[in-house]
Amino acid sequence: MDLVLPDHHVRERGRDQWGKAILARVKSSTLGERRGPLPTKRGARPPALTVSRPELLTGGTDRQFRALVHGLFSFLASHEEIRAGHARHIGLAGVEYTVLISIAHLAPDGDVSVSAVAAHLRLTGAFITTVVQRLQALGLVGKRTDAKDRRRVVLSVTAEGRARLERLAPVQRQVNDVEFGCLSRAEFASLADMVERLIASGEQAVALQRYLEKA
Repeated sequence: MDLVLPDHHVRERGRDQWGKAILARVKSSTLGERRGPLPTKRGARPPALTVSRPELLTGGTDRQFRALVHGLFSFLASHEEIRAGHARHIGLAGVEYTVLISIAHLAPDGDVSVSAVAAHLRLTGAFITTVVQRLQALGLVGKRTDAKDRRRVVLSVTAEGRARLERLAPVQRQVNDVEFGCLSRAEFASLADMVERLIASGEQAVALQRYLEKA
């Protein structure tokens, strides 16, 4: 489904309309394609299918899809543990480390605002503001008022913040190289593209689920 996502801060009414539009697209794209699960060799009927798109079914079953979903849970659990380990290495919580390194990596592209970090991490501005306040209290992030727009705050990583990230980097490189060591250059590029598309379709699925919960 090629749908353009609305702004993250849409109102509930807009969210409902978005969910309704997605539902209509889902129904039209799967009309006539739904098939019940095939009986097993022993005659026992398997659980109801959890997907209906032919592209996601293998031999009329959703077993491979379920294996993929459970595999993603397993990988994400490992990745979260790795993130927590990176954070512990420099005395931070996982989300604090993520915001700190995001500010550092966004800085070469220009001034970094709270909204820029929020968009980069797909989190709310209010949440980023709270984390930034903690990092500022630790002396790892600095804030200044934008000279061109005094309503806007510009974020930067302090010398202490950079020192901690530099201390982490040698360990981080080793761990990250192993975590993604199974990928070739082409596979890495393909995975990066697929993840971006999955994030977009995941947001559509969340909007649809919220709409269906209210229906």
